[in-house]
Amino acid sequence: MTDSTAGPDRATTVAVPRTALVTGAGRGIGRHLALGLAEAGYDVGLVGRTRARLDDVAAEIAERTGGARTVVAAAADLVDVTAVADAVARVEVGLPGGIGLLVNNAGVIERQDLPFAQDDVEDMWRVVETNVRGPMLVTHAVLPGMLARGGGRVLNLNSGSGYRALPSYTGYAISKGALARLTTQLVRQHGDAGIRALDLAPGVVETDMSRSMPRYEGRTDWTDPAEVVALAVAFADGELDALTGRFVRAGADTVAWLQQHAAQIVEADARTLRVTPLTPDDPIA
Repeated sequence: MTDSTAGPDRATTVAVPRTALVTGAGRGIGRHLALGLAEAGYDVGLVGRTRARLDDVAAEIAERTGGARTVVAAAADLVDVTAVADAVARVEVGLPGGIGLLVNNAGVIERQDLPFAQDDVEDMWRVVETNVRGPMLVTHAVLPGMLARGGGRVLNLNSGSGYRALPSYTGYAISKGALARLTTQLVRQHGDAGIRALDLAPGVVETDMSRSMPRYEGRTDWTDPAEVVALAVAFADGELDALTGRFVRAGADTVAWLQQHAAQIVEADARTLRVTPLTPDDPIA
């Protein structure tokens, strides 16, 4: 039996506070997202390991918005359940109306570009733990407030590697596949309670992490961070709620295209993790 994660009952736009918690907000894509959301009128919670970097982003938001946005910074190790609970509690209290949008952005990748048999298992596990345990802990801490208010949105920064195999970076691919399943689980279990979730692949944005990867050495064709921000803001604004539980990619998708094709995507049950039956009477159907 096919169980679409974005059925008509779950495509309804929910009203949530114009607030956002962004993990990994001190640099890279997280910084771009925090700045972009603030400039779009969102009050923002900044969470990451290094308080000094979060403070720098908070100061930049204040400068760009003329101090019009509330900003709450909370440093935390995102694989530490106590630290996460404390950081989320501070952001929840500090943002007007609580957390309306969670952006699970923080993540890492292996130190070497190697196939599984040659790579270090401990390093691969470090990646899996950071990229899966972190979003699980933060989302679990944020959900009670969202559910009590009747809804909320969770944006998981994913990757094409969560949906297709890679020749290397095994831990990263495993972690992003697990994150994609978390997205569908949230919608399946809490969609009727107003939770919307989306996988957003940012493309190849120029960051410290992407510059460290041998495969991108000498690359000049980077994804514009503004394209990532545009999709994130559209989701935050409820413009992509029809695609809850599904996958979009900056640098390829635009908000207008996704809105135009949303009904077709849902009808085809596309852009989501699924084992495709061979025929309607296939035993897995």
